[in-house]
Formats: sequence, structure tokens, C-alpha cells
Amino acid sequence: MPTKFTTQPLIIIPVFFSFLFLASLAVAAAQQDPAASDPAQGAAQPAPQSDSSSKPAPSGQDVAPTASPQTSADQTSADKAAPDQNKDKNKDKAAPGTNTQGKNAGTSNAGTSNDRLFLALPNFLTLEGSGQVAPLTPKQKFKVVARSAFDRVQIPWYALLSGISQAENSEPGYGQGWEGYGKRFASAFADGAIENFLTSAVFPSLLHQDPRFFQSSEGGFKHRTGYAISRIFITRTDSGHSQFNYSEIFGSAVAAGISTNTYHPRAFITTRYDPTTNMVVDVHNASDRTLPNTFSVWGTQMGYDAITYVIKEFWPDIHRKMNKKHNQPAAVQPANSGATPNP
Repeated sequence: MPTKFTTQPLIIIPVFFSFLFLASLAVAAAQQDPAASDPAQGAAQPAPQSDSSSKPAPSGQDVAPTASPQTSADQTSADKAAPDQNKDKNKDKAAPGTNTQGKNAGTSNAGTSNDRLFLALPNFLTLEGSGQVAPLTPKQKFKVVARSAFDRVQIPWYALLSGISQAENSEPGYGQGWEGYGKRFASAFADGAIENFLTSAVFPSLLHQDPRFFQSSEGGFKHRTGYAISRIFITRTDSGHSQFNYSEIFGSAVAAGISTNTYHPRAFITTRYDPTTNMVVDVHNASDRTLPNTFSVWGTQMGYDAITYVIKEFWPDIHRKMNKKHNQPAAVQPANSGATPNP
């Protein structure tokens, strides 16, 4: 079985269940405090205004005239019209074909994000919110996948996986030493890059599907977990409609076929000493290039992708909880704090 499918469980499974525990806590906290799930909500509250009518006017100054009934009526009409105007603005922002990116609008790559899972792993094809956004062109799909596949963080990640694989002596056909490690590193890198390009660039461009993951951020923990897992089988088209996720299913299948049947070890024969017979015997090592192994790699890859979708769904909640202390505004001091009152 290819390198990453024998070594990644040792890393991903413990991290995943720890992440789910933190995510459930973050979602519960967000439901108790809705403002915490949307930092902009707190900022939208208007600042309190002083009531000048309760204070006497200083001597020598004219008292400001009170608003006339006509002015009050005009203000009331303006207040009623404000929600309609905001509704129209939101409708325009969500209209298909625009460059709306929701909370990712500040990024330098249109229609994508600069987010990183755990502040390290590339998460450029994830958008927070499920509103309509402008579709990605084939050039943009390939560009963002290349930016992710060749990101600098991928090197230590694949180096770690290759080191664990070397210690386990998985796929012994690669051998040991620096040569064996180099083969394992190249294999792990090729596995990840090929799968990413096929599922997020090649097939989405051919089938006009959107490779991005749109976070739901709505409902409870179970509902959002189910939504994230369902993205393995359901995706968006470039026109914004729901469709079976051919790109994920077929793309990962082709990637598994290429990975298993091209550069992973063939069957080979080694020799070992048998102390019971006091003879050197030949040992036949089975090939990884088999159809059952290809199906196993395919299923395992989709399972890991489902785990990745769940992590992408709850990562904003975890991230906001981590930064909650930094985002809290400082306490406002009274204007006359420390001042000596006038006699």
C-alpha cells in the first residue's frame, strides 16, 4: 500500500478526534454566544449617544431647536427604508457573476482564500459561508492547486511521512538508507500532488464543477459534520447548482490507479538466512501493483478527504476560539477618569 496510507493513520486519527472534541466545544460556545461566531456582529452595534436634552445649555449659548414634526416623520421614513436598502445591497453582493468572497474578500487571489489549517497546511480552496461567488476559470483552478501542492509547508509534511514509513519499512521494495528515504519522499509528494490536481483542477475544469469547499457554519455539531462528509458526494457546479461530485470520485480513482500501478514497487525477491535449515532462502515480496490494492487506496483516499472536509468545516470555530482573547476590545475608560471635579 502506498506510503501515506500506512503512515498517516498514526498522525491523522489521533489529531482528528482531538480536533472533533475541540470543535464540539467551540460550536457549543458559539451557540451560547452568537456574537462570538461573527465578530462583525458586535461591531455593528451603534455607539451610545449622549442625551443633550437632559443637560442645561451653557450660559451665553443658544439652545439648539428641537426637531419639527416634519423632520421626525422624515427620519422615521428613512429608518424604515434603511432595511430595504441593506437588503438590496446584500442581494447585489450575493448575485452570481460578482467577485464576492464573503469573509475572504481581502485575499489577493480572487475567489480563493489565504487560510491555513492549524496555521500551517494550505487551505486555499475553502470559503467561509455558502453564498454565491464568482466561478473559477480553469486557469484559476490550476493556479490555486499548484500554489497549494508546491507550498513550502508541504516539504516538512512529506518529509515526516517518509521518515515514519522508513522506520516502519513499509513498501520494502524501496529499501533503506538515504536512497530508500528519497524514493519514499518522492512517492509521497507525487501521491499528494497527483490527487490534488486531478480532483481539484483537471476534472473540475472538464466537468465545470467548483473545487472549493463552502463551509456551512449553520446548525449544530452533528448537522455540520454530516454536511461536511456529504461534500464527498455532492458539490457545486460553476453555475452554482448542486451536483454529484464526479471530480472527487473519479479523480481520486484515477489518482489511485496512477499511484499504485506506475511508481510504487513491483514484486521482488530477497534472500534471508533460515536458522532452522541453516540455509539461505529466497523470499518473494508481493507487488503493490494489484487491483485490490488500487481499490483499497481509492477508498482510503476518499476517507481521508472526508476527514479533511470535517476539519475545514470546524476550523473557523477553533480559530476564533483561539483568537477570542486577542479580539476582545479593551475596556473603555470614562472620559473624566482621574480628573478633579469642579467645585
